[in-house]
Amino acid sequence: MTIKFLNPKTVNFSGKYSLAAEIPAGARLLSVSGQVGTAPDGKLAPTIEAQCEQVWKNIGEVLKEGGMTYRDIVKMTTFLTDSRFIPASRAARDAVLPAAPYPSSTLLIVQGLADPAMLVEIEVLAAKA
Repeated sequence: MTIKFLNPKTVNFSGKYSLAAEIPAGARLLSVSGQVGTAPDGKLAPTIEAQCEQVWKNIGEVLKEGGMTYRDIVKMTTFLTDSRFIPASRAARDAVLPAAPYPSSTLLIVQGLADPAMLVEIEVLAAKA
């Protein structure tokens, strides 16, 4: 019983993500709420790079609490407030997910987040077969 990441050659895509993740029956799922660049002391990181790094630290801590790791992520949704932030977001993601298989992924550019100083929010779904 394993998780399958699907990338049919008949669908064009580019990037470090998968087109689908098939989660087998009986797998344990962990839905991680959207995480922002706020440190444990409640302070929001000042730059997009620092916010992206903190987001992934926060995700890692939630995954750890649930008995999972970054490698268990099967789906991620990234919300950025500016398309110019895509390189910083990808660099932070690549630091924790350096090799395939990559989770399925959606990237959205949004007008704003819960606090105007927040520049990025990422939610993930993890599964352990």
